Amino acid sequence: MAISVFDLFKVGIGPSSSHTVGPMKAAAMFAERLQQNAQVPTVARIKAEMFGSLGATGNGHGTPKAVLLGLEGEQPETVDIESIPARIDRIRNEGLLQLGGSHSVGFSEETDLILHRREELPFHPNGMAFTALDGAGAVVASQTYYSVGGGFVVDAESAGKDTLIEDPRALAFPFSSAEELLAICESQGLTIPQIMWENEKAWRDEEQTREGLLDIWRVMRECVSAGIRREGVLPGGLKVKRRAPELHQQLQQNPVGSISDPLGALDWVTLYALSVNEENAAGGRIVTAPTNGAAGIIPAVLHYFVNFSQQSSEKDVFDFLLTAAAIGILFKKNASISGAEVGCQGEVGAACSMAAGGLAQVLGGTPEQVENAAEIGMEHNLGLTCDPVGGLVQVPCIERNAMASIKAISAARMAMRGDGNHLVSLDKVIKTMRDTGKDMQDKYKETSRGGLAVNVIEVPVSVIEC
Repeated sequence: MAISVFDLFKVGIGPSSSHTVGPMKAAAMFAERLQQNAQVPTVARIKAEMFGSLGATGNGHGTPKAVLLGLEGEQPETVDIESIPARIDRIRNEGLLQLGGSHSVGFSEETDLILHRREELPFHPNGMAFTALDGAGAVVASQTYYSVGGGFVVDAESAGKDTLIEDPRALAFPFSSAEELLAICESQGLTIPQIMWENEKAWRDEEQTREGLLDIWRVMRECVSAGIRREGVLPGGLKVKRRAPELHQQLQQNPVGSISDPLGALDWVTLYALSVNEENAAGGRIVTAPTNGAAGIIPAVLHYFVNFSQQSSEKDVFDFLLTAAAIGILFKKNASISGAEVGCQGEVGAACSMAAGGLAQVLGGTPEQVENAAEIGMEHNLGLTCDPVGGLVQVPCIERNAMASIKAISAARMAMRGDGNHLVSLDKVIKTMRDTGKDMQDKYKETSRGGLAVNVIEVPVSVIEC
């Protein structure tokens, strides 16, 4: 299973990689399949069914809108965000959608987009079933997909217990564990980002990788700027106020470079994380890193390094992102980055680990210190539940990103004070996270049926929508 840096970092839209990005991609895949099989002209109606976590919190995570846009052929990284409200209103008012962007078919959201709140499909909690029907109601085609976290989507034929993504290409330095990664570093005399550079050549040349990483960093910066600019209340019914603009105004009185408070830099880290996740909660343009629910952590920590280090370069940005991706690959291969599968430890915990490792790398850490930083970042997020209030990626998700960003910085600094030798390995922590996720009750795994979701406020998920 070969995984690229651009599988971990993808440009998309909020509020959820598994509930918004994944369903949009799956719906677009189904529409494309119909086009490839020349079946589109025979389709008169489309039925879409969401199961498990998608059904339980789909409205709050924007899943219905994502499905409609995907069926019309849109992709998360290119859809015009500003046009979405008008397009959704058109589909709902006319009872028609443009399948694949060109063929008009009937669609009633009430009867054709069904959220099964308690029923799951066998492979993964985020299951979807699409059915195309002709004018007589006969089935033209049907397909099941799974949104397995971080915007990754697999169809029913590809789904398996051990392999989620089949990619047979040969990498220069394949690795499936942190132990293997460290062994390659030692035997080849390479750093973790250098190994990733070589592996990325299996997909594209080095210049294309450079351009892709710069684009990811550009979108991250633009997301922070947008979150700082936009005031108001987040959509969905909880009336959560955007805090980033006001916090930015306060911090402008003590700008970067003139901070007298020894911990003042952490206030800026908080700002970076809040701004990204408030944009995500509002359905804005986002970088999945490795998920949308945890999208603020890696940008916040990278902003911290770029803005507060004595010297930072373009190479540092590349090294940070590549190192973070190497760690994310380990979580994706050996555990999960899906909140619906293992709880928020798979989202915020994994992102914290990735950011800690990336920061240790650009601070000059050895591969062993980088691995240590990543281990610390995950070890102290073990058992973290996913319990979004009202099914929205707002409470506790937004603040949780800020806290994990600071924890990642602390983890990196702690590792840099050591020599890389430590008792608990990253591989053991990843295994523990996977095992903990299996033991965790479903009500704590992105269903909004446990934790803060039931103790903070009692609002039916069905009345809350992004």
